[in-house]
Amino acid sequence: MFEKHGGLEKWNELKQLSFNKGNEKHIVDLQSRNTLITSKNYSIGFDGGAPWLQQKDSMSFKGNKDFYYNLYFYFYAMPYVLADDGIVYEETKPLVFEGKMYPGIKISYNANIGSSPDDNYYVYYNSETYQMEWLQYSVTFFSKKASAKVNTIRYNDWIDVDGFLLPNSLTWYKKDKNGVVSEPARAPTIFTNQKVSTEKVDSRIFYKPTE
Repeated sequence: MFEKHGGLEKWNELKQLSFNKGNEKHIVDLQSRNTLITSKNYSIGFDGGAPWLQQKDSMSFKGNKDFYYNLYFYFYAMPYVLADDGIVYEETKPLVFEGKMYPGIKISYNANIGSSPDDNYYVYYNSETYQMEWLQYSVTFFSKKASAKVNTIRYNDWIDVDGFLLPNSLTWYKKDKNGVVSEPARAPTIFTNQKVSTEKVDSRIFYKPTE
């Protein structure tokens, strides 16, 4: 799967990734994972310490900065982020959608890896092309406990960005009463201006601006 999406060795040579999500611009230093998200009314950053938030007023950003600062990077940089240190791979049962079977791999983490080591991810791929097609995941950031609730994203809209397959959009899906993936939960999340580069990012952009 890594090879199909451009190659893990080549990915590891990259220094930065950027993309727009709506009116947010995301830029990530791929070596340090420092992050900057900018929009008209707020900025969120991570410079290796604690995530920071700067906004025009208390209603500009309504989420949790600690949870949000790398949320879309993680979804966007699939499947490469599934090669991070401390990951454990296991086979899992396939996902079946509209009669087609997608083989699966379960990804879990060793203890004390990251802020949510009890998170689980399940990645499913096309058995003929090895292209990633689906992601299922649980969230433990807030509860700090393993969760039985599993969310589903379909990855069926890829574009070539300098030799790497990267998402053009992501679509969250519902499950029916039997727990079977059924239909889109909402409109796709669209990405634009996707770029990768081997040029190092100026680390100063990740520091919180002085008030």
